[in-house]
Amino acid sequence: MTLPRLGLAAFRQRLLFRGVFVALAGAVLALAVALLIEEKERSYQLYTQNFGKTMGEVAAKLRHPAGQLALLNPSHTAASGSPLLLPFGAIDFDDQNKAWQAVETAGCSVQYPNGASLCVAIGSNPYAGGFIYLVGSFFSGPLVARDRTQTTLDQWHRARITLNMRGETTRWIAPFEAQHEPGAAARGRLTGFVEVPPVSADFLPKDAKPVRDFRGWLWQDGACAEKAEPSAPDCSKRSYFSIRLPVDVFREALFPRGKTVVWPPADLAQIRVRAEVLAPTGSATLFDSDAAGATPPFSLRELAQLLPPGERLEIRSGIASSGIAPMLTLTGREVQETVSAPWMERLVQRLHVDETPSPIEAKEVIRTPAGSFELRLTGDLKSVDARLSAVATRMSWFVAAMLGAILLAWIIIEVGLIRRITELTRRAAAVSRDVQGAEGGRKAEERIASLEVADLRGRDELGILAGGLSDLLQRVKDDVARERIRAEQERDMWHAVGHEIMSPLQSLMVLHPKPTDTSHRYVQRMQQAVRVLYGTASPSEALEAAALNVATLDLNDFLAHVAENAAFAGVANVSYTRLEASAPVRADEFSLEDVVTHLLSNADRFRLPETPIVLTLTVHETTASVAVFNQGPPIEEAIGARIFEYGVSERSTDADNATHRGQGLFVVKTYLAKMGGTVAVEYVAEGVVFTLTLQRA
Repeated sequence: MTLPRLGLAAFRQRLLFRGVFVALAGAVLALAVALLIEEKERSYQLYTQNFGKTMGEVAAKLRHPAGQLALLNPSHTAASGSPLLLPFGAIDFDDQNKAWQAVETAGCSVQYPNGASLCVAIGSNPYAGGFIYLVGSFFSGPLVARDRTQTTLDQWHRARITLNMRGETTRWIAPFEAQHEPGAAARGRLTGFVEVPPVSADFLPKDAKPVRDFRGWLWQDGACAEKAEPSAPDCSKRSYFSIRLPVDVFREALFPRGKTVVWPPADLAQIRVRAEVLAPTGSATLFDSDAAGATPPFSLRELAQLLPPGERLEIRSGIASSGIAPMLTLTGREVQETVSAPWMERLVQRLHVDETPSPIEAKEVIRTPAGSFELRLTGDLKSVDARLSAVATRMSWFVAAMLGAILLAWIIIEVGLIRRITELTRRAAAVSRDVQGAEGGRKAEERIASLEVADLRGRDELGILAGGLSDLLQRVKDDVARERIRAEQERDMWHAVGHEIMSPLQSLMVLHPKPTDTSHRYVQRMQQAVRVLYGTASPSEALEAAALNVATLDLNDFLAHVAENAAFAGVANVSYTRLEASAPVRADEFSLEDVVTHLLSNADRFRLPETPIVLTLTVHETTASVAVFNQGPPIEEAIGARIFEYGVSERSTDADNATHRGQGLFVVKTYLAKMGGTVAVEYVAEGVVFTLTLQRA
C-alpha cells in the first residue's frame, strides 16, 4: 500500500499538542510569578495595616496611666528599686482609700509572688519640701501593737525602711502603735525612729525620740484572706501601710538659694529604697521589697515586644523636637534568620507592585501632666521582602516539580503515543484516498479490503482502533444519516406543537391586552417560553440556547410583586418582608420570574400543610441573595447531587401522586447562569432553603 504524502494541515494537532505542553509550562511559571506579585502586594498592604496597628497599640499603652508613669520614669528598670515620679505631686497617705486609689491609678505597684505589693514614689509639697512615699500591702496574722512604755520591739509588728542616697544610708525603724477601738479592724500609726545605735530593730532606748516628719499608717482588713476558715481568730488578713519619708536633700532641691528649681532630682535613678515588715516573734520578715520574683510596673523597654523586626521607635520629650536626641530608642525583636536563594531575593526586589508604600513613618503625641512626649515609629519593607523571599524559595521546589512532571508526561506521550498516532494517521489518510478515489475502476468495498492494517493491531487502544477502522467507517456514516433523519423529524414535531400552542395563547393575549392586567403578564411569559422551547430540537437545547435581555432590575420591588401575585400562579401563603432601600441587580425580568415561580412551585409541592413559603432578600457589597425557604422533608439522597440536571425529579407529595419531568430546576440553573448568577440548595433542620445569588447593578 502506497502511503500518501501529508501536508502541513495533517500535523496541526501534533503541533497543537506540543504547543499545549509549552504553554502549560509557561502558564505554570507565569502563575508562580503572578502569585508572587500578588503575595508581595498583599504583604505590603498587610504590613502597612499592621504598622498602623502597632503605632496604635504603642500609643494606647502610653496613654494608659501605667504608660504615662513609664514616660515620666524612662530610666526605671525592673530591678532598680528607685522611687518613681508620679503624675501628681503628693499622696494623701493619711487616708487608706485615697492612698491606695492613687497607687492603683498610677500603676506603680510592684507585685510579689506571695500577694504583697509596694509602690515607692517621690512627691513634693510647696511648704514642707520633698518626700518619698511607700504604699503597699502584705498578709499577716492579727497585728500586735506596741505599748509606748515598752522599749523592746521584737514583740510587736514594725516596719524597717532603708534609704541609700548619694553615698549615705539612712534606716528607720517604725513600730506599730494601735489607734482603734477593741473589736474593730486594726488601725494605727507607724512611729519612726532613726536606727542608729543604741536604736535597733529589737530595742528602743527610753529617751529615743521619734522623727517628726516621718509619718506612717498601718491598716488591716477585718475579713480573713483564706476562705477555708473565715472565723479563725488568728487567720491571715491583708494589711496596708502608707509611709512618708522625710528627705532633706529634696528640700534643698525645692528651695534652692539663688538657684533654679530642679525637680525631679537628676540622680533619682540612683536612689535605692528597701521596705521590710517584721513579725513580733523571732524577728521573722513578713514582707521584704528586695525579695526575688517580684513583677515590676510597666516600663518603656517592654514596648520593644510590640515592634516587629526592622521597626524602630523613638521617644522624645516635647513636641516638634526633631533636632533633640531621642530620650529612648527601641528596635523590633530579632527573628531567626530565614534561608532564601540569592536569585529569589533579586526577583522579589524587582517585582513591581502597584502603590508601593513610601518610607513608612508614623508620629503620635502623648500628653501627660508633666509634659508632652513625641513618638516616632519607623518601618522597614526590607524585612517583608526577606520573609517573602524565604517563603518563595521553599515554594520554588513545588514549581520545579510541576515543570518536571509536565516534561516527563510530554516525553512519555511523545514516545509511546504520538509516534503511533502519526503512523495511524497516514494509514487513515490512505483509507480516505482509496474510498474517495477511483483506482482501476474497482468498487470502494474492494479498495478498502485491499488495505493492510494488520501490523498495527494490538491490545491497547491504538491497536483496537486500527483493527476496527474499516468496520466503523461505514457504520458511523450510517448512524449519522439515521441521526440526521431522526433530528429533523423531532424538530418538525416540536415546531408543530409550538404552532398549536401559540394560537390559543394569541387569543388569550387579545382577551387580556392591557399591561396592567395580571393575566397579561403571565400570557407574555407563556409566549416567550413557547418561542424558546419549540424553536430548536429539544427543550434542554432550547433552554441552553435561549438569549436573555439582561438589564437593571430592582430586586426588592420584584420580590414584593412576586409574593403579592403568587396566589394567581397557584402558590398560596408566600411571605416577603420588603427592605427599606432598593436592591438593583442585573437580570432579565421575565426569566427571573420564571426562576422564582419554579422554586415557589417546587417548595409548594413539598412543604408541610398550612406552612408559609418565606422569601428573604440579603444585599451584599457586590451581590444580592434571595432565600426561598419551606418547611418539609429533605430531598432524597439518591438525587440530591443531581437535582439541577434536566429530567431529574422527585415524586410529588400531592394526593394525585403526579409525576414531573424534572425541567423546573434545570430552568432555574440555566437562566441564572445566563444572568451571571448561581443557585444552591441547603438542608436545614426545619426544611429546605434554595439560595439565588445575582450580581448587583
